[in-house]
Amino acid sequence: MSEVVDHLAEMTGFRDRDVMDVTLVSALRDLLEPLSVAIFRCVGEPGQERWLTRARLELADAVATADPLWADPATLSPAEEHPVRLHCMRSRSVQQQRVGEAWLSLFPIATDREVVGVVEVHTTLKLSPAMQRMVGSVLRIYHNFQGLLEYSERDTLTGLLNRKTFEESFLKAVGELPAHAAVPPCDDGRRHEGLRPQYYLGVIDIDHFKSVNDRFGHLIGDEVLLLLSRLMRSSFRFHDLLYRFGGEEFVALMRCEDQLDAAQAFERLRLNTEHYLFPQVGHITVSVGFTQVRADDSPTSAFDRADKAVYHAKESGRNQVHNYADLIRSGQMQEQAQVSTVELF
Repeated sequence: MSEVVDHLAEMTGFRDRDVMDVTLVSALRDLLEPLSVAIFRCVGEPGQERWLTRARLELADAVATADPLWADPATLSPAEEHPVRLHCMRSRSVQQQRVGEAWLSLFPIATDREVVGVVEVHTTLKLSPAMQRMVGSVLRIYHNFQGLLEYSERDTLTGLLNRKTFEESFLKAVGELPAHAAVPPCDDGRRHEGLRPQYYLGVIDIDHFKSVNDRFGHLIGDEVLLLLSRLMRSSFRFHDLLYRFGGEEFVALMRCEDQLDAAQAFERLRLNTEHYLFPQVGHITVSVGFTQVRADDSPTSAFDRADKAVYHAKESGRNQVHNYADLIRSGQMQEQAQVSTVELF
């Protein structure tokens, strides 16, 4: 039991979700001594949900395994292939069933807003009610600390990541994630990583947003921001990092095969926004500037280039998507010395 307490203390000592998930499965392994324990998150758009493995430990494993954050959804198991997991989530209740000579126990994982996944435990014996309550207590600690992280990392209005999390996630995504093997081409219109993935940073700004607040009031303006954040979630992939920087300015960090791939993603958001009918306000548009993230970039230098491309879009009539590299090549903008690595965030 002391080892479990140590794991719980370790889990609440980090502000990193990956470490928290690994520590959770480690604590449950020490507590239950199961054949395996894993955390699965249900990700993807409605009707196309997949299971993302956040952390998994077998009894003899020294290190937990997990699916890469930027995994191609096509490589993940479809949600419907595991109906017991889905039932656990939808019913928000513990599920147990016999699987061959072992027992499968599933526990729902919930945020303050929704159920997002399950903890799956394989054991030789059926978990007793007392052990189920013990696991439930551990998960409540996990849930409470996840809630504190959500509060500190998320914009309270839109639920997107906030500005103060940008630097850490930028450096982690660019500096730590390995390249994946090439995958076969798909015809579904979505993006899929190739052998040498690239990272792109986009800045999204609502056109004439001040006039929305002036004409309709800040309450309606907040509704526009909230609805745009939902359009962003539906326009990008589940693992693209989406931020609200404040006011009407949003940021997206994503992994693509090339600049055309990135341009299509931002153009999809622009079109989805242009065609959406916002209550009372009607139609609004967004201007977007993006840039490829370079190996020697700081968060500030990459943001600065994308921001310059947004400014060009505004000056050129708004409701446009511009790539910083294209503006430099065409002579519409001149490259400037890179911003100092002293961060401004």
